[in-house]
Amino acid sequence: MKLIAFVGYPLSGKSTAAKIAEEMGIPVVIMGDIIRKEVMERGLELNDENAGKVAKELREKEGMDAVAKKCLPEIKRKASNTGVVIVDGIRGIAEIERFRKEFGDDFILIGIESSTEKRFERALKRRREDDIDSIDKLRERDRREESWGMSEAFEKANIIVENNSDIDSFREKIREILRNFFRAIEVEIETPLHPTEDAEKVIKAIKNLFPEAKIEVDDVVRGKSEVVDHFRELLRRQRILDTARTEMIRNTSGNEITLLLNKQTATVSKINFVEEDAVLSPLRVTFRVYGVKIEKFIDYMAPETREGKPVREIEWSEVFE
Repeated sequence: MKLIAFVGYPLSGKSTAAKIAEEMGIPVVIMGDIIRKEVMERGLELNDENAGKVAKELREKEGMDAVAKKCLPEIKRKASNTGVVIVDGIRGIAEIERFRKEFGDDFILIGIESSTEKRFERALKRRREDDIDSIDKLRERDRREESWGMSEAFEKANIIVENNSDIDSFREKIREILRNFFRAIEVEIETPLHPTEDAEKVIKAIKNLFPEAKIEVDDVVRGKSEVVDHFRELLRRQRILDTARTEMIRNTSGNEITLLLNKQTATVSKINFVEEDAVLSPLRVTFRVYGVKIEKFIDYMAPETREGKPVREIEWSEVFE
């Protein structure tokens, strides 16, 4: 799975970035919700002072990565359906180290930079219960978060996004970054290798449909790809969009589509849908989409047709909208 986290000083725009991710279909875990829940469970008033005290106490008792550890079950639960999760609210270097230990290179940190004046302006507009009401209190909150390692955490960001201009510009920056880092499609191809079969021919069959696939061979031939362009083009060349659309809709489950394809016809770059009990085991092709509605992916691959022609072709960028 992939974990993408936003880091930044209070009111820099992390929550807005997280909402943009949600709009793209990416699940979000908000670290601050852990603190707010703890405050309410203790019967305390939800305000900045109490939130700060509870956060400090948790870190003192359970370590500086306490909140990150408490988020892990929710992160993994949400990732089980999508393969990617956004975390909003990194506060210190210990939290980064915890996530890097858990997810390795699949952890990506995005820093959001904004001036003190802009951040205070947002606080006055937002008026959340635990927000500050003076610029001095904002600076005090900054210092508190720096004591947890905020400045060091920010320096670890893979990429920095500036958020001092209009909201539309910021939204587009975040969307573009998430598109670049977010693997929206994963294809797995699998088929048993029978004693009578030539492994090279089976590999060729897979490569004819997915040229970029990386192949592994043992008793089973497995391929993985993140590119569907050639397969999509073959559907159009063969004029089988209606059939493909029906098969995709029929074989959708959650964020996955599983298709069974004739292995022999694939050796001549032909797509032929078959049933499970095909004479030679079929190619089992599973598409998994992350951060994209499965219906939009189907529209991209096999749109509705009229008199055999697509009613409307959509670009890949439109799948995210």
